[in-house]
Formats: sequence, C-alpha cells, structure tokens
Amino acid sequence: MLSVAFLTMAEIKGIAARTAGWSMRHRALAVLGWLVFVAGTVVLSGVLGTIDDETGGNHGESARAEKLVEAADFPERSGEMVLVRGDGRTIDDPEVQAALADLARALDGTGVALDRSDPIPSEDRGAALVTFDLADPDDVDKTLAAVDTVRRAHPSLDVAQAGDASGDKFIGEELEKILNKVGLASLAVTFGILLIAFGALVAALLPVGLAITAVIAAMGLAAFASRAIPMSDTTPHVMLLIGLAVGVDYCLFYIRREREERARGNDKDTALLIAAQTSGRSIWISGLTVMVAMAGLLFTGDSTFMSIGIGTILVVATAVLGSLTVLPAMLSLLGDKINFGRIRRRRAVHSPRSTGRAWRALLSVVLRRPLVSALLAAVALGALATPALRLNLVGESLDDFGDTIPTINTLKDIRDEFPGGADPARVVIAADDVTAAPVTGAIERFRAAALATGQMHEPISVVVSPDRTVAIVSVGLSGSGTDAASENALKLLRGTVIPGAFDDVAGVSDVAVTGEVAGSYDFNESLKRSMPLVFLFVLGLTFVLVLLSFRSLVIAVTTIVLNLLSVAAAYGVLVLVFQDGHGSGLLDFTPSGGITDWLPLMLFVILFGLSMDYHVFVLSRIREGYDRGLTTRQAVADGIAGTAGAITSAAVVMVAVFALFAFMPLTSMKQIGVGLSVAVLLDATIIRAILLPAVMALLGKANWYLPRWLGWLPHIEHGASASTPLPPVAPVATEPVGAGHRP
Repeated sequence: MLSVAFLTMAEIKGIAARTAGWSMRHRALAVLGWLVFVAGTVVLSGVLGTIDDETGGNHGESARAEKLVEAADFPERSGEMVLVRGDGRTIDDPEVQAALADLARALDGTGVALDRSDPIPSEDRGAALVTFDLADPDDVDKTLAAVDTVRRAHPSLDVAQAGDASGDKFIGEELEKILNKVGLASLAVTFGILLIAFGALVAALLPVGLAITAVIAAMGLAAFASRAIPMSDTTPHVMLLIGLAVGVDYCLFYIRREREERARGNDKDTALLIAAQTSGRSIWISGLTVMVAMAGLLFTGDSTFMSIGIGTILVVATAVLGSLTVLPAMLSLLGDKINFGRIRRRRAVHSPRSTGRAWRALLSVVLRRPLVSALLAAVALGALATPALRLNLVGESLDDFGDTIPTINTLKDIRDEFPGGADPARVVIAADDVTAAPVTGAIERFRAAALATGQMHEPISVVVSPDRTVAIVSVGLSGSGTDAASENALKLLRGTVIPGAFDDVAGVSDVAVTGEVAGSYDFNESLKRSMPLVFLFVLGLTFVLVLLSFRSLVIAVTTIVLNLLSVAAAYGVLVLVFQDGHGSGLLDFTPSGGITDWLPLMLFVILFGLSMDYHVFVLSRIREGYDRGLTTRQAVADGIAGTAGAITSAAVVMVAVFALFAFMPLTSMKQIGVGLSVAVLLDATIIRAILLPAVMALLGKANWYLPRWLGWLPHIEHGASASTPLPPVAPVATEPVGAGHRP
C-alpha cells in the first residue's frame, strides 16, 4: 500500500504534483492507461489512414499554375529522360546514331514508354536527349532495363536515364533508408549516453521507452490531424527528432531530482512527489513553451511547415502527458529497482562531487567576476553571430546531393548539356480551346521569343489536357536552378516573354509559371512576408509565458535575448561552414554560396523550443532557491550547480543525435544537423554556464522585478512546499575572500 502521508493533499500543489500523486496511488491503472492510449492511437492511425501532402508547398503564381493543372485533370504521368553522349564525339557519330536507334527500339519494345520524342541535340551537338512518359511509375523498371541493355551494347558511350519515377525509386528510397538508419542510430546513441549518465540499465531504458511510445502515440494522432493539414513526408522524421529530445530530457529532469531527494534522506514516495512539484512543474511549463515555438510554423501558410508544426506540437504534448502520468507511476513501481543492471558504482546525487568539479570551478569564477564573464561570453557569441549578417538564402538544387546517387549525377549531366532541361519551367496556359489557331500561334511566338533571349533553352515541349482547356509548355531556364541566372531568366519569362506572346490572345484566360525555379522563387517571396509574423508570435508568446511562470519582467526579457543570441550564433556558424565553405572537406559537400531557404525559419522555431526546454528547468531551480530565502547570487549558484548534471546529459544527447544528420548526403540535412548541434552546445555551455549566471549575478534583486500594475499575475510556486529548506547542491564560492554581502 503506497504511503503519501508525509505530504498531505493540501501540501501537494500544482497540476504536475497532483497528477503524480494520483499515478502513484493507481500505478497499474496509470501504466495500463498509457499503453492503451498508445495502442489506441496506432489503431486509429490504421483505421483512418494518413492523408499525405501532395501539393508540393507551392505559393503565389506557381500555386495558381498547379491549381490550373489539377483542375484540367491531366492523366497521371511520370516524365523520364535518357541522355546519350560520347567522349568528345557529336551525335552525328555513327556509333552514337546506332545507340540512339537501339534506344528507340528498346523503349518502344517495353510497351510502357509513351510519347517518346526524337533525339533532341544539345547546342554543341555533343549530346542527345530522348524524353518519354510513364503512365504507371512502377513501370520504370522496364525502361531502366531497356536503357541498361543499350548501355551494355555501347560501352564507349554514356547512356543514362533520369526523371520523376526513376528519381523516386533511387533518390527517395535512398534518402528514406538513410533517414531510417539515422533514426535507429539516434536511439542507440541516446541509450548509450543515458547508460553512462545513470550508470544503470533500467534507468537508461526508461527515458528511451517513454520517448519512443510518445512518438508512436503522436504519429497516430497525426493521422487524425492530417484531415485538417495533410502530412508531409518529412514530418515523421522531425517528430522522431523532437520527440526523442524532449522525451529524454523530461525523464532526465524527473529522475535526477527524484534521486537527489532520495540522497537528501527523503523516502521514495516523498522524493517522487517533490520531484513532481519541482521538475514536473518545469516539464509542463517547458512543454507549453516548446509548443508555442512550434505553433509559429502555422503562420507561414506553407503546407510542409504547417504539417511539421502540427506534428511536433502533438509529439511534445504527448511527451509531456507521459512524463506527468506514466513516468511517476513507473518510478513509484520500480522504486530502487530503477538502478537494476548497474554498470558502475552509484554516487550520491547530492554529494559535492555529483555536480562536477569543472562546473563548480567555472561557476565560482563567473560569479566572482560576473561583469568580465558576461563581456567575454557576449563577445564570443557576437563574433560567432557576425557572419549571419551575410546570410544568403538559396533554394535546394541538384548540387545539394553528393555524388553517390547515380540518378543525381545523370540529372547534373543533363543540366550541363541542356540548361534547365533537368528541371524546366512549366508555363501553364488556360483557354477555351488551347488547340485553337490563336492559341497555337501564340505558343509558336512564345517558343521563338524564349529561344531568342538566350536565357531559355530546348527542349521545349507542349502537353495538352484531355479536354483541351489547358496546355503545359516546358522550357529550360539558364543557371543551376537556384542561382541568380535562373532567377533572372524566370523574371524575364514572366515579365516579358509571356506577356509579349499571350496578352490579348482570344480565348486565353490565364497564364502562370510553375516548376522548381518558380516554386523556389515564390516560396522565398512568401517566406519574406511570413517570417516577421512567425518571429513576433514566437517571441511574444514566449515572453508572456515566461512572465507568467516567473512573475518577472526582467527574466522574460533576458530569456528572449539569450535565446536570440544562441540562434544568431548558430546562423553565423552555418554561414562560415556552408556558405563560405570552411569545413566542406570534412563534411563532404560543395558550397553553394548560401543557406537552404527554409532552414533559418525551421532552425529558429526548433532551437527556440529546445533551448527553452532546459532554460525553464534551470530558472525554476534558481527561483526555487530564491523563494527559500537564498540571495540571488547563491540561488544562481545553487540552481545551476544542481542542474548541471541533467543539463549536461540532455545537451550531450541532443548534440550527439543532431550531429548524425551532419553526415547525410543531402546538404540541407547537414546544415540542420550542424546548426542544431552548435546551438545546443553553445546554449548549454557559454549561455547557461557563463552568460546566464553572470547576468543574473549583476542584476541581483532586479532579476525579480515586476511592475505593480502586473501584480495580478498568478503565483506559481517553483519549490517543494512541504519539504524543509533544502541545502545547496554543492558549495560554490560566490564572493572573493573578505568581500561584503551583495544581493
């Protein structure tokens, strides 16, 4: 029979503590209820199915063009291309001509290559391109086999296929395999770090188990949410990333505090309730703040961002729910058995050594010289952040992939021989009848005007919808697809060539441009409009939440400033590494002269959410000491020293997991891995261990300033109300010998 007599119900205050008290009294029901909840979401997901996002996240004119195409009900087809070229030979070479003839027979012999084109020569006639369509993407294996037969028959020539279906087969499947490997590796790395941190098998398994079940449950809930916002293919991977990070963090905070209270002499039930009143409270405040940050993505209007926002909100909410319900039940059920499978001798959590000599030595220096420490930390972060002023946004391109995927290499070769041919612009023309003489005449004028610019290239093809109301004209644009040349060609196409060819043409109701270049340009323009709103929402609501949680205007302001410093420093490092190319050899990528366009916004919301995860934990511990009667400086020393172990373990887990992404073949994934790793590392060291304590020591009592007109704000206790005054976690020198008392 569980005894909670030490703390009466009147003394158990707060949602977290009351929920933990219930879970401790009904352990079996809490654990079973969690398992039923997780299983129920899996069943729900299986019954409902997940609605996938197939819009491509288009904006502006490119979105309008895609809607015209969708409304015209074009038959589902996948475009494919075969590049044929010889080393130094033109397409007039007899062997090249023989290969092209064999290719035509081989493709026609498959019975699935539709609308095969005649060979299209490059400008220097050094290569030829044959295009065709597939009605069923699964038929791509037949054409790949046919092309392979031609390649083997002509070994002195390059004969290679690329396109929509082959790209999905090789690129999509390859990336999916790599992401799955990263997911498994992240679980293994996390478990290994936790095993070292806790020194016991069960204690290490519990956080991983909670995180995994929280992610599974959130995936099931996401299937239901996809009815409102369809799920993008990247959302599950981001959910795993965030779910693992916060789920493990919450367990670390809870278990560390429970162990600390046991080391102070409290019985296991009292220790657990005190952990719930302190760390549990920090968890739900932190979780709410993380969800607020992720909710900022909903203001972008981008389907991919919105899907990721909903998915991460669900996984964080589920992790918080599990931490407040099933975690205390499991800890109560396990008791001292949580230390089963020890790999090393357990040290008392509350011993002076437990907080780490290095941390205590650093804190001692920082608190004795807070002004110098703050200036040095600010200068270091400012130096790292300065390159961010040169940040240049670019869209993703073929160059973002390594050279390990043959299909990507073929697409690059096609781009080199036929500028824009790998990702052509698609001019969508809506008319009463696109086969009528006025429209076909306008299309011919368009072709001539486009080629005359020198910025638009063959192959130029025309596809007509079954009802003849929409035509798609594909035309190659100069440049790599993401550089200034491509953008200039797009602007010329939209601003001059199209109006000159189609304005005042009878029957034409609309003309819009889509494609990779147009989609990237329109996305960036939309992002420029939405980013200020996202930043204001995240910063504003975070400010309000911190103000409500700690009843301090100063703490709310310093929280925003410190988090912005870590984000800015991460941006600066990204510019140095990926834009300027420092370290490109180590990470195996080719600098593109910019940062992937969607990355800064994604990094901002993720970093702001994750940094708040343990910032709230640290501040709660500091406030707890202050409320016990400690001076601000001693409360800072006590709070940071007392949380050093948990923060270090949490940061090591995050940095290790995020670093795995730095070795993926896609540059954007490398960028997000480096950005997250650097930001978390800086946040857990320079900011939390130096800048935060230095600033709070300098401000003294001013940290807790609240204007009288805000006196109505609710009081949230951060300490264990029924516990006796707690001694400092470890003695940290905060004053020089002989110095007078300071607040």
